[in-house]
Amino acid sequence: MITVNEALDAIFELVTPCGTEEVPLAEAAGRALAAPVTATRLQPPFAASAMDGYALNGVEADPEAMFRVIGESAAGHGFQGRVGPGECVRIFTGAPMPEGADRVIIQEDVDRKGDLITLARNLDKGPHARPAGADFAPGDTIPAPRVLSPADIALAAAMNVPTLTVTRKPIVALLATGDELVMPGEEPGPDHIIASNSFGLKALIEANGGHARMLPIARDNAGSLRTAFELASDADLIVTIGGASVGDHDLVGDVAAEMGMDQSFYKVLMRPGKPLMAGRMGDAVMIGLPGNPVSAMVCGHVFLVPTLRAMLGLGAAAAPRMTAVLSTAVKENGPREHYMRARIDGDKITIFDRQDSALLSVLSQANALAIRPASDRARDAGERLDYLPI
Repeated sequence: MITVNEALDAIFELVTPCGTEEVPLAEAAGRALAAPVTATRLQPPFAASAMDGYALNGVEADPEAMFRVIGESAAGHGFQGRVGPGECVRIFTGAPMPEGADRVIIQEDVDRKGDLITLARNLDKGPHARPAGADFAPGDTIPAPRVLSPADIALAAAMNVPTLTVTRKPIVALLATGDELVMPGEEPGPDHIIASNSFGLKALIEANGGHARMLPIARDNAGSLRTAFELASDADLIVTIGGASVGDHDLVGDVAAEMGMDQSFYKVLMRPGKPLMAGRMGDAVMIGLPGNPVSAMVCGHVFLVPTLRAMLGLGAAAAPRMTAVLSTAVKENGPREHYMRARIDGDKITIFDRQDSALLSVLSQANALAIRPASDRARDAGERLDYLPI
């Protein structure tokens, strides 16, 4: 068996980033930016008012000074003349500053009668004018790679860039195996269980930039598995669920090997998730997950999410860990790294008592996986412990 870090390194060796594609700006949110976005204009493109008020020459802004209003500047409709001595222009937020003016007196500091204004005795410092290019200039960039946030999309739009170069979403074929499985909504027999892993993993994959395709359930025979693998031949990543252990009905590894899978490793020093397998199958990376529901989802967070990020060109790295304070003492850990369902509240982490790898109800209550190193000593309440947010 190998460690979690060794397994991740082995998977990263199998991965190559997917190609790129151009997408409209309106469809780019959440995608992995593959090439920098370069501004083509100044923002703002002109000196602009930051407040509603009156634009004038700042050197004349003395307390109780009087000015004649000679026009108005509004957003989209600037004042076309020049502001001379003793003159001002009524101006609104976002409107172009008129020539000859460099300060805005907020309207609360002005008393207006007809076309004359008088400044207040106590003026704020101002100047309430944004210089041209204060936000960005031609040639400024949004760097890549990165996952595009709503703020990135707004910035790209302001840069006048209508399409973005993003990494193609990895196609992930999800293959659940087992004679015992039936789909949600079907009537299960006395020996059946509902297939849940594929749905949880599909949600996890698509939340992390992949396109998940659920294949029909493969039964515990070589012919059914061969057919399923053939349906996955165009995928970038094949994820099998169950059938990767050493029982008489666990045929995934054997059938995959017959069909050309070059195995990288089998079994990892972790719990849950020990019977994990990875390799290459044709042009695809293949990862075989355990069949227990919690094991499959834990391995999804620990292995699938970093794999997807590597395929999206976002770097080959383990999922980032955080630390929190243990709310209660925990006993020493066994010889495998243990990912324990837990709850984070503020800076405290509470590890749930029940850690059976079949209990999805406990996983649903968790928002973290507490990480116990292999052979970790007993820990007291108040000590800090690493965890993965989930």
